[in-house]
Amino acid sequence: MANIQSLDPTASPLDYYGWELRRQREAHGLKQGQLGDIIFCTGSLVGQIETTKKVPTRDFSERVDAALGTDGLFSRLIGLVLRSQLPTWFQPYAEMEAKAAYISTYQAQLVYGLLQTEEYARAVLATGMPDDLEGLLAARMERQRILERERPPLAWVVLDEAVLHRPIGGHQVMRRQLARLLEFARHRWMQVQVLPNEAGAHASLAGSFTAMRFDDDPDIIYTEDVISGHMTADPETIREAALRYARLQAAALSVEDSARLIIRVMEERYGDCSQPEEHPVA
Repeated sequence: MANIQSLDPTASPLDYYGWELRRQREAHGLKQGQLGDIIFCTGSLVGQIETTKKVPTRDFSERVDAALGTDGLFSRLIGLVLRSQLPTWFQPYAEMEAKAAYISTYQAQLVYGLLQTEEYARAVLATGMPDDLEGLLAARMERQRILERERPPLAWVVLDEAVLHRPIGGHQVMRRQLARLLEFARHRWMQVQVLPNEAGAHASLAGSFTAMRFDDDPDIIYTEDVISGHMTADPETIREAALRYARLQAAALSVEDSARLIIRVMEERYGDCSQPEEHPVA
């Protein structure tokens, strides 16, 4: 077991969180088990978080703040902690995504991360066989908090129809995921279109991409390959991506027709919830 006293609080957000948790707990004269009793968890879990063996959750952080009267300290820290659990190559994108005023994305394979249900995201992340699936899952769910802001980014999502048919996680998981997409049918800040199979050859056969605009920074285009992500603010690339996206939107179904297609796929392909679920192993 790691010695909490040997933790360097400047090493990472997770190290600082564990170091600060123990400092605050001891300042209140509480043992790990006593704090656990107060916040409805085990003393072992408190110890694991203090020694960075376990990644804390937002719920845990809010309970600690309430129990120790730390004025939202851990609730503020948890965003940094969870972002640090993302792959190193993805963290710069997550930081820019959180600042974006406008996001437009085309997704050829999967539901866009900000729209994924927790169980769909779990199935997707499990395919990479990560060492800490729960940490990655918590980090992905944390990204979605930008949609809960008073003024979230304006976002436009074009999904290839193949995304709707690819059974990630099983029938029930997909049915709930498609139901989640339908929640945005009349959303003020988020619009979802589907690029139908009938569109044939289209402007982004090369793959998915995301464009982000900012109030005070240059536009950015983001793409991914098998093992990393790439961002660029090159003006020529930005113009080319904008042209491609405009063509994708023109070829896609309207928001209303997209919703009707999602409903049809949900009922025809995933309507029989007696189908066995898949249980991907991390």
